[in-house]
Amino acid sequence: MGFMDKFKGMFGKGMEAAAGQADKVEDGIDKAADVVDDKTGGKYSDQIDSGAEKAKDLVEGMTKDEEE
Repeated sequence: MGFMDKFKGMFGKGMEAAAGQADKVEDGIDKAADVVDDKTGGKYSDQIDSGAEKAKDLVEGMTKDEEE
């Protein structure tokens, strides 16, 4: 088993775990975005908010895939 096979396996397990805990993952995304926004003094608030929303949309999409 090569490195990439191991990586793909770990990534898949991580995706499954994230989908199972979507609410907690989204809370973590919000907290991380708040920390980054604070550290940058609000200079990049719009970009940070946009990135956080896209990340949460990705998590939501993973949850829908798990339900199907």
